[in-house]
Amino acid sequence: MLHKKEAVIFDMDGSLVDSMWVWKDIDIEYLGKFGLDIPDDLQMAIEGKSFTETAEYFKERFFLEDSIEDIMADWNEMAWHKYRTRVMLKPGAKELLDYCRAHGIKLGIATSNSRQIVDMVLQERGVTEYFSCIMTGCEAKKGKPAPDIYLLTAQQLSVSPESCLVFEDIVPGIQAGKSAGMEVCAVDDDYSAYQSQEKRDRADYYIRDFRDIPEVKEMLQVRRQ
Repeated sequence: MLHKKEAVIFDMDGSLVDSMWVWKDIDIEYLGKFGLDIPDDLQMAIEGKSFTETAEYFKERFFLEDSIEDIMADWNEMAWHKYRTRVMLKPGAKELLDYCRAHGIKLGIATSNSRQIVDMVLQERGVTEYFSCIMTGCEAKKGKPAPDIYLLTAQQLSVSPESCLVFEDIVPGIQAGKSAGMEVCAVDDDYSAYQSQEKRDRADYYIRDFRDIPEVKEMLQVRRQ
């Protein structure tokens, strides 16, 4: 899947890092402050939305008096400690980053998360320097499944969409990458297990984690010797 690729672009949550559980916890805690329970359809309703779009959705659906900016600030504060101390790279991710850097493949991130959280978690995991471009959904006109964020990332990396490989864990993200004209590898994640077959059907590739990639397997074998 890496053959002839000029760039690899990662979605962050659920793809590069194991973090989707954070937001379910935050939704429970945040809505609980208003005496509200999480609706069964909430996750499906907000999948792929940018951080700003999600705050707008919450404000409208749950009739919140707080401003969009205050809602996002609350979420950032609630997520900060969890991301800093408990959110880790997915297995094999560091080796894939090393492989791409060693072979001149540019690296970017296209995420629906906030810029503050992205910058912090990459710094905490020691991988900030690998990425030439970090793009958030708030910087795109439309969130996933629209292709905007992936097209913007490719533009910032100075590569054609056709030469990019995307790693995504949810169906709207896979749709966004494909709509941008890129190849997409679906990443298994417990949080989107119910989408497993649809992810396989829509993506060009499917992996349990990055250790399934032959180049990563080889690097891990060498490091064990």
